[in-house]
Amino acid sequence: MKITKKISTAALLLVCFMLAGGDLAVMAKSSTGGVKSTAAAVSTVPAIVQKLTPSVVGIIGEAADSQQDQASGMNDSGSAGVPAGSYNLAHGTGVIIKADGWIITNAHVVNGILDPTVVTSSGKSYSVDKSYIDEASDIALVHIKATGLKPASLAPAGRAIQVGEKVVALGTPVSFSLRGSATEGIVSGLNRAVDASYKLIQTDAAINPGNSGGPLLNMKGEVIGINSMKYEAVGVENLGFSIPYDTVRYVIQQLFAYGEVRRPALGLELQEGWSAEIGLPSDDPLTVTRVDSPSAIKAGIKAGDKIYRLNNTSVTSIVDVNELLKKYKPGQTVTLWMQSGGDIVKRSLVLTLNDSESDAGSDE
Repeated sequence: MKITKKISTAALLLVCFMLAGGDLAVMAKSSTGGVKSTAAAVSTVPAIVQKLTPSVVGIIGEAADSQQDQASGMNDSGSAGVPAGSYNLAHGTGVIIKADGWIITNAHVVNGILDPTVVTSSGKSYSVDKSYIDEASDIALVHIKATGLKPASLAPAGRAIQVGEKVVALGTPVSFSLRGSATEGIVSGLNRAVDASYKLIQTDAAINPGNSGGPLLNMKGEVIGINSMKYEAVGVENLGFSIPYDTVRYVIQQLFAYGEVRRPALGLELQEGWSAEIGLPSDDPLTVTRVDSPSAIKAGIKAGDKIYRLNNTSVTSIVDVNELLKKYKPGQTVTLWMQSGGDIVKRSLVLTLNDSESDAGSDE
């Protein structure tokens, strides 16, 4: 699905991070992941840190844009003074999800580092030999040739997350020498739609440059989110966001099965209503601005039509549609309740494969 969405100017700047050249140079992204949960209840922060630190890794390497930066005398933050030939490193964080070397991190971490090296909590270093990337969710899987690793546990399907519950974030903030750092906070909000394809968890646990790919953990020691981004502006504190475990599971299952996410799409370009764009409660429909797929044309959908419901669920934002489509596969049929030509109509639509948002994996 192609997205048409106006981005309004605001005092808050949404940024994501990695560390480059030893300074706060790259304002990129950050996230986390895990696997199926068998975790026993853990009730204290020290116990969680002790239990999960062996499952968290640092990922480091030359910044992907370092050659361009060195040639221009500029580092990734745009400040001058990086001499030609100096190191320009970027780093992030990852979470071990299989004992045989599979690790979840952010797509932007993998994209931002040339020939990444994974460093475990014990100090062992490994080259990444495979990577599979999904930029739409900012999730990536990387593999190292290692055995006997300690995997983290992804929260089980249906695990309730509550606003106000205590959480812990682990990662590699600011300097690679700070691997295994922990911060504590709470879940500040749920279902946040902030510059992302899917809904996010909001947390006040400190998320700093280099935390990209690190886990957000509940008090059972389960991974409930991927620390992905934060707001940064003068006077703004502790507004971080994590990719929820259900989205992580959806993505990694497909990456393991296909090496890419075979994401279903309506085959329509949609425009959100004004209220949805600025975050007000809204029942405004989505407006079709362009019809892209043959199946949508066959269904009789036209530019200017307005979509109110998808399979009996109200949709007012692009994120609403993306969340609902996680339950389906390309080729399946959904029902749209729409206004077309002044009439309320029901259209049956065969979902198409959204190639534009599926990124094939690559072996390195």
